[in-house]
Amino acid sequence: MSAKHPIISITGSSGAGTTSVKRIFEQIFRRENIDAAFIEGDAFHKYDRNAMKAKVAEEESKGNPNFTHFNADANELYELDATFEEYGRKGTGKTRTYIHDDEEAELYGTPAGTFTEWREFPPSTLLFYEGLHGCAVTEGVNLARHADLKIGVVPVINLEWIQKIHRDRSTRGYSTEAVMDVILRRMPDYVRYITPQFTLTDINFQRVPIVDTSNPFIARWIPTPDESMLVIRFARPRGIDFPYLLSMINNSFMSRANSIVVPGNKLDLAMQLILTPLIMQLIERKNRAS
Repeated sequence: MSAKHPIISITGSSGAGTTSVKRIFEQIFRRENIDAAFIEGDAFHKYDRNAMKAKVAEEESKGNPNFTHFNADANELYELDATFEEYGRKGTGKTRTYIHDDEEAELYGTPAGTFTEWREFPPSTLLFYEGLHGCAVTEGVNLARHADLKIGVVPVINLEWIQKIHRDRSTRGYSTEAVMDVILRRMPDYVRYITPQFTLTDINFQRVPIVDTSNPFIARWIPTPDESMLVIRFARPRGIDFPYLLSMINNSFMSRANSIVVPGNKLDLAMQLILTPLIMQLIERKNRAS
């Protein structure tokens, strides 16, 4: 953690909805005139698309059919740890971009499935990470220790699968069967590397559908926000003004002493109310330390 150079970390798996959460943070940053440097977790994958396919095949030949991007060994976590450490100490660091599709390839002039060159962060007020391993702790690295505000985005598992299936079919051209294979292959690494991070976050946002998602592989639609509730868990509830939140968010209620439940269509409002004061506290602390 660093008072002068704060870091915000958003952690969630593929299909969890971290991109939507990132957009809400971007709205807050624009409104409050905060210059943020951004890191995407994909930038710290160890392998490009073709190299990852080769690595997966190699692992399968060794009897490991479950090697995925969720695995620590598929990522440059030491590089990410060093980047967090450098930013917290000096406000500097480097990142790159993983090119997902042809649209990004045209934008960056780099083939899809590869990385851009490393580049230095521009001068910034804070660092914002969004990806798979923002709170990862392994034998060699402890990324959670660097972040000043740690957010988990954790829809219930069937909803997460539905979102991933629909996204991968519509934007990446995968079949449902291909996405199912990916989900099955990822499960051991999901349990081993992704799930433990959500005990280290400051706040978890978990969307829970209130419609039938019992078979996510045949779902024709992603449950809408109106068909969902949002469970928000605070690791340190003592500093949270729950009466204020309940008064500002209609039809919300507390389910536990550290949790509030709000209608799914109030995600934006809830995040604005909860996160804006926390972000401004980081900025105030930064100004005092400067």
